Amino acid sequence: GSLRCDANISIRPRGQQKLGVKTEIKNMNSFRSVERALEYEAQRQIAMARAGETIHQETRGWVETKGITVSQRSKEQAHDYRYFPEPDLPPLLISREWVEELRAALPELPDARRARYRSEFGLSAQDANVLTEEKALGDYFEQVMAASNVSDSKARAKAASNWLLSEVVRLLKANAITIQSSPLSPASLANLLDLLDKGRINGTQAKEVLDEAFTTGELPAAIVEKRGLKPPISDQGELNRVIEGVITSNPKSVHDYRAGKTNALQYLVGQVMKQTRGQAKAEIVQKLLKAQLDEDPST
Repeated sequence: GSLRCDANISIRPRGQQKLGVKTEIKNMNSFRSVERALEYEAQRQIAMARAGETIHQETRGWVETKGITVSQRSKEQAHDYRYFPEPDLPPLLISREWVEELRAALPELPDARRARYRSEFGLSAQDANVLTEEKALGDYFEQVMAASNVSDSKARAKAASNWLLSEVVRLLKANAITIQSSPLSPASLANLLDLLDKGRINGTQAKEVLDEAFTTGELPAAIVEKRGLKPPISDQGELNRVIEGVITSNPKSVHDYRAGKTNALQYLVGQVMKQTRGQAKAEIVQKLLKAQLDEDPST
């Protein structure tokens, strides 16, 4: 293949905004030619301006062998080309009202949506960027928010973004489908988040419910009811009794923890979660367990 291009150039005094009269350069067939032609023409116009000469609007040709531009045509106004109206094309009258109507009908552009997610919902730059990379994903997120009747919209937005970009996207990829084809509706995800907010289920249970809702299309609340899932154990007295039993049954892990092996604590937390069938909140279990281990070294 070969390159053939034109270039327009004009100059202006340093510090001024208004450009001078332009010239068009033709007959350039390489990037090197473009560079040389523009450099030559710029210097030619600068020399003319400094000499007080008038720069005319014209078309000039680049002579590669001589490294100069030469005048080819000075007719550069519309009438010089003998333009005339096309009788079959009536004038197109564009009113200001029509322009505003079209502007109002334009969809929200990604940059504007990204900025709104950060200001209105308090999302991180990373989450806002991912949600706006694909319009359908952002639309889904907005529908989740529309289905959420909560007082703290920023907290809900953060939770919706986290679950959508992690667990829902995980299920989409595993099933090789798009968000538009997802059997999990935005209202269902909002329902799942409601159950979490009300303490009806914990995070572990929520993931199991989400998997089933994605497969069956059932509402999470119906799945919780069908499975007979119980709310997470929040009574600290009950949890402490379970923790005491786990400490008594696992003396080696207790000794390892007190010897500085922090991984032993996670093992003990896991045993408590097992005893409570996942109905306790892991962060609360860890706090209570650590308190017992640290305050009762004789155990």
